[in-house]
Amino acid sequence: MHTRELFDLSGRVAIVTGGSIGLGRQMAQGLAEMGAHVVLCARKKERCEAAAAELRNLGVKAMALGCDVKDPASVKSVVDATVAEFGRVDVLINNAGTSWGAPVEEMRLEHWNKVLETNLTGTFLFSQAAGKVMIGQRKGKIINIASVAGIHGAPPELQAIGYHASKGGVIAFTKDLACKWGVHNIQVNAIAPGWFPTNMSQVVIERNKDYFLRRIPAHRFGGDDDLKGAAVYLASSASNYVTGNVLVVDGGQTA
Repeated sequence: MHTRELFDLSGRVAIVTGGSIGLGRQMAQGLAEMGAHVVLCARKKERCEAAAAELRNLGVKAMALGCDVKDPASVKSVVDATVAEFGRVDVLINNAGTSWGAPVEEMRLEHWNKVLETNLTGTFLFSQAAGKVMIGQRKGKIINIASVAGIHGAPPELQAIGYHASKGGVIAFTKDLACKWGVHNIQVNAIAPGWFPTNMSQVVIERNKDYFLRRIPAHRFGGDDDLKGAAVYLASSASNYVTGNVLVVDGGQTA
């Protein structure tokens, strides 16, 4: 197969959770630019509708759905709607996430649970629902969005232990699911982004800009195109022999 064909996503169907803004929106853009039809889902459906309208200008189909990744029924409805419209699910990007900042000794259980349920349980629920379709197809790609926060700890100034724990869990989940579903020709990988300015991270980045930049060899934060290639690679046939991997996109921060 020609290398261009390996990376071509024409006609493939991808679900991107939290795909209306930020990193999810960037990755959805990358997949659509390579020809994939995309289903964007998030709690705020109107944001998804606006993003889907823009993606349709690329000549692909784009659906916008409301979804709470913590709710099994809501997750199932997204997968069912995708299959009803397209007949298949080729790619799932588990991107929806949240964080909560508080010192460990003061972290309230409800805030800890919200982060774990969104970032880790949501990844499980969507993988389970989409995976049932992929097992039947004997083919699929699952891309879980972890973080460098799941690889190492952070100094006392950065208090988000629930986020770190959840992303570490996503990495372990990715590796184990890859072992379980390799027999079904489903590749399960993770992307671990470093510091990208988004709605969720912008305030923390602004407060600690100089500190972060001193620890990033590239001496810059992630930009609007820096996750596209990673997402396209892991969604495409170019990664058919890659599974259980964590692709770090952090400008060298963890090096």
